[in-house]
Amino acid sequence: MKPPGGEEGRRMGCLLINTLTRERRLWRTPVLKNGCIQGSDISPHQYHEVIVWLREMSSTFQFSSETFALGVCVLNSLLATVKTQLKYFKCMAITSLILAAKVNEEDEVIASVKDLLEQSRCRFSTAEILRMERVILNKLHWDLYIATPMDFIHIFHGLLKSRHPGLMRAQISLQASLWTRQLQHCMACHQLWQFKGSILALAIITLELERLTPDWFSVFTDLLRKAQMESSELICCKELVEQHLTRLQLGLPTNALYILHSSSMLAFRGRGQRGRGQRGRGQDTDHFYDGLWGLYDEDPSMKAGGPGPQDMSSSCPPLRPSDS
Repeated sequence: MKPPGGEEGRRMGCLLINTLTRERRLWRTPVLKNGCIQGSDISPHQYHEVIVWLREMSSTFQFSSETFALGVCVLNSLLATVKTQLKYFKCMAITSLILAAKVNEEDEVIASVKDLLEQSRCRFSTAEILRMERVILNKLHWDLYIATPMDFIHIFHGLLKSRHPGLMRAQISLQASLWTRQLQHCMACHQLWQFKGSILALAIITLELERLTPDWFSVFTDLLRKAQMESSELICCKELVEQHLTRLQLGLPTNALYILHSSSMLAFRGRGQRGRGQRGRGQDTDHFYDGLWGLYDEDPSMKAGGPGPQDMSSSCPPLRPSDS
C-alpha cells in the first residue's frame, strides 16, 4: 500500500474546501424558543429521545454512520424551515433517515419502505411515509447533499494521516471509530445545535489530540487554518462537547442545562448579517415558518399522489398548521 504523501494531502484539502462550501450553502439548524424548538411544541428532551431512537433504527436497518448523520441533518433542516407538532415528529425523523439512505446506501442495502416500517415497528403506513418524503423534498428544494459532521470527521482524519504521519504511531488511525461514536452522541444534544458540522467534528478530534500527543496544539492550529474557522467558536464548542461526553460517561441526566458566558460567544455572535444568514435563514421571522400543510394546498399532485387529510390513520394525523 502506497504511504500517504503530498498528493493525498492536496486531495483532502480540496475536498475540505468543497465540503465547507456545501456546508455554508445548505446548513440550517433549529433554534429554541420558550423551551421548545421554534415553530413547534417539541422540547429538547423529546428531540434527544427521537435522535437516539433514530440511531437505533439506523443500526437495525444496517445503514452506515454517514446515513445516520445525513438523516439528522435533513431533519434539522426541516425543523429550521417549517412549523410542526410533536405528533408528526417521529414520522418526519424516520422519513429523513429513509431519504438519507436513498442518497448514501447501495440499492441492495435498502429494503422497501414497507419492510423498513415493519422492522422499526412504526405504525405509519407506506403512503404516509411517501407523502412525508414529498413534503421534505419540496421544503428542502430537492437538495439533500448537506455536508454532515461525519463528512468532516473523515476529511480531518485523512488530513491527519497525510500531513502528520507521525501521529499514526500514536494510534490516530484507530480513533476514527471512537470519533464516530462520540459524534453520534453529540448530534442528539440540543446545546450543540448552534455549531456547524465542521466545528463539531474538529472539536471532537481536538479533545482526543490533547489526550494522545503533547504536540496537539500545532496539529490543532494546522487543521483550524485549513478549515478557516474562528478559534473562539471552536473553543466554545469543544468545552460543550467535553462536558456532554463527560456527563454521558458519568451517567448524569441528559437534559442538563449549560449556560454560555456572553464574553465567550461575543466573537462569533457579532460577525454580522452574513453569518446569521448562513446559520439559519429566516429563523427570526414567524412568516418563514409556513408549516407543512401549505404544501398540499399548493401542489395538487400531492393530494392525488397520496392519502389526503381525511385518509390519514390515527398514528399520523393530518398535517395542520401550528397554532404558534
